Amino acid sequence: MTRKRRRLYFLLFGMAGLGIAVALVLAAFRDNLVFFYSPSEILAKHVAPDRRIRVGGLVEEGSLVKKADGLTVTFRITDRAHEIPVTYKGALPDLFREGQGVVAEGHLRANGNFQASEVLAKHDEKYMPPEVVKALKKAGRWKENESTMPKGPPS
Repeated sequence: MTRKRRRLYFLLFGMAGLGIAVALVLAAFRDNLVFFYSPSEILAKHVAPDRRIRVGGLVEEGSLVKKADGLTVTFRITDRAHEIPVTYKGALPDLFREGQGVVAEGHLRANGNFQASEVLAKHDEKYMPPEVVKALKKAGRWKENESTMPKGPPS
């Protein structure tokens, strides 16, 4: 085997190894990627069941139901155009209540219900998550006098 051919094989094996490493990194990244959707976007985009996503909006008034076990709750998240039923088992944040902004992370079931594994509530009475504000504005349901713009750096 000549020196030139050895270099060529070394280069080819190196490129193949680099390609495999990049493919593994991208596969791991895709598994950990969690997208944010509003209820209207979930219905429009037909999100696949069992894919980990975040759903944000307002907790619909009168939709909060606590089950007898004390840990399971059901409620609906709305962007005032559409709503998604949510089931969550665990302790809710202290600031969680009806009519307020919320982001839930979990899986969409085949029947259209959302099984939340984590529920995040707003931070103070004037804060709403930036994703929720964008979703409400996109749906044409944002009212400036209901809440102030989200705090933090401008996006």
